Amino acid sequence: MLDLPVPDVDAAVAELTAAGVTFLRYEGLTDEHGVNRRGGPLIAWFTDPSGNVLSVLEQEQQEQPQSQ
Repeated sequence: MLDLPVPDVDAAVAELTAAGVTFLRYEGLTDEHGVNRRGGPLIAWFTDPSGNVLSVLEQEQQEQPQSQ
């Protein structure tokens, strides 16, 4: 599995869904959009054309130190 960090899972899911990606849904675990909101970081899973499972994972953006 490959996790793709994103700043906003809901926005990423909406954009990918509009592009034709279907998110996996697990009864009792994910909401109607395929997002797991049951603790931990927000995450949504999907498969690529070869069947590999990928995910978008909400992660806070780290500020880059400014060079002087």
